Amino acid sequence: MAAGAALVSAVVHILAALFVDDMQMHQVAGPATRIDLTGIQFSGPAPEPLPYTWTPHLCVLIYCPPQHRTMSALTVEFDLNGETVARNVQPLQIEPGRFGRQLIRPEITFEGYDTVIARCSIDAGPVVSVPFTLMAPVAG
Repeated sequence: MAAGAALVSAVVHILAALFVDDMQMHQVAGPATRIDLTGIQFSGPAPEPLPYTWTPHLCVLIYCPPQHRTMSALTVEFDLNGETVARNVQPLQIEPGRFGRQLIRPEITFEGYDTVIARCSIDAGPVVSVPFTLMAPVAG
């Protein structure tokens, strides 16, 4: 079991994936870095009539263990009603023992008030799924 645990920890992996309004990075002390995420969201009202084209910020936080290679590939597929409506594949180069982040900006057209699911994986590994539901506009 210990050998399997070591193998799992040696893989670049996703710590979190979230739809956000904004992301800011800044140094705090020495080489330490902070990431400020604002407007984390899992649903929201449509700001205009359907069809509506949504261009979210999907922030994916990643960790590369010290013993892992530095090159990997992040794949994100956006599924809406069982159909892949957007796909993004990008190379990752993260220094071993460090963290990284990727920002993905798809264009997704909603024809109805539905849920889109972002399915994120690194090198065809485990999938992290993040939903976003578009709701009817708020009257007012």
